[in-house]
Amino acid sequence: MNPFHSTRRQFIKNTGLATLAMSAFPTIIPSSALGKDGAVAPGNRITLGVIGCGPQGRGDLRNFLNQMDCQVVAVCDVKPDQLALAKKAVDDQYKNQDCKTYRDFREIIGRKDIDACLIATPDHWHVPASLLAVNAGKDIYTEKPLGLSLEEDQVLRAAVHRKQRVFQFGTQQRSSRNFRFAAELARNGQIGKLKHINVWSYGSSPGGSRKEVPPPEGMDYDLWLGPSAFRPHTENRCAAESNLKTWWFDSQYALGFIAGWGIHPMDIALWGGGELLGGSVVVEGRGNYRTAEGICDTATIWDVDYTFASGLTVKFVGVPNGENHGKPTGEPFLYEAEWKARYRQITNHGTAFEGDNGWVHVDRGNLNLQAEELNRVSEDSFRTKLIQSKNHARNFLDCVKSRTETVSPIDAAVTGDALCHIADIACRLGRKLTFDLKKERFVNDEEANQRLKARPMRKPWHL
Repeated sequence: MNPFHSTRRQFIKNTGLATLAMSAFPTIIPSSALGKDGAVAPGNRITLGVIGCGPQGRGDLRNFLNQMDCQVVAVCDVKPDQLALAKKAVDDQYKNQDCKTYRDFREIIGRKDIDACLIATPDHWHVPASLLAVNAGKDIYTEKPLGLSLEEDQVLRAAVHRKQRVFQFGTQQRSSRNFRFAAELARNGQIGKLKHINVWSYGSSPGGSRKEVPPPEGMDYDLWLGPSAFRPHTENRCAAESNLKTWWFDSQYALGFIAGWGIHPMDIALWGGGELLGGSVVVEGRGNYRTAEGICDTATIWDVDYTFASGLTVKFVGVPNGENHGKPTGEPFLYEAEWKARYRQITNHGTAFEGDNGWVHVDRGNLNLQAEELNRVSEDSFRTKLIQSKNHARNFLDCVKSRTETVSPIDAAVTGDALCHIADIACRLGRKLTFDLKKERFVNDEEANQRLKARPMRKPWHL
């Protein structure tokens, strides 16, 4: 049975009952509904359904609630407590109780009155939920990272293009002036010829309880698992608190922070490197994968080197995130002293472009430049200009209206995700690999190519 079709039938039934009930009452139309008093008339609003209401989803939700031409009409989560928090945020913003709640995201996708979906589920749901939404004609804002495999990414990309849907990836650093300026400096030769890029991010946590416990009360654990193989629920697997949850670092549901956090600085490297990060790339690396201590089995730290056909080199490093679910790991930060000396001020994440005539380093708190006069360079003088966005949700909504490409489009999302995937594969196989970015395959290495394929999915879920 197709899971999407079954909910559409139920939705049509429910909609008919709701319409009959509403017809029994007189209608009072407020001035705001007609577009007066500075409000946006309902016919001009983009209706949004939210799928995944954990801390990240609610953060994105708040951004959309602040956009006058967007109306959040439905929220969905398999955990009642997270769902209630999301509904309260919507109701408090709109001063009513109109926001509908759902446990099964297919009911949101089945609503024809919803234009777009925000998808902020756990990682293993990003592509399956996005794919169902796209095929139902919805535009989508999907949180990062993308898929558990490159094949999943490719299937979603094909659907987005085939259905001509607007797609925004949750790499919101592209909506920050400092990140765009750093990428434009690199793109426009302001630091000379671009030679090398350093990329670093938080690594995964090790550990994680193996103790089997019942799922949280009221949670639909089977739907949370969805396409992944059934496993008994373990302590803190689905916790909302970032210092407790273990699914982030369990390869059944995620690649870990090599993609979950690493995609942020890697995406900026891709934005600033442009065509230099194309063709073929040789990748080799090493990572620390701890499995004996607990359920977490993704790379806690990594050190990966890319050499592109253009001659550009990239180093991608995982930084110990400082916790083994509350306990210090004690692992060193590779290259910390060297990069602090070079860039003057760094944090646990960042992207640094190095040219033959200077460098630019950027993270969420700093923009460091060498030479200092680069601070005075006018963006108007750049020949290569990148899309300007001051707000990721705002950019998405504007593109939904104009049907133009977002600041974080599907093609960039797949390429950035691919660079994270091949880093993880190179570390796990422990040997030098060559990847063709045009064909999206490893060269003469079938074992590595098998790791790019989609995993088997539990019925009734499929790509």
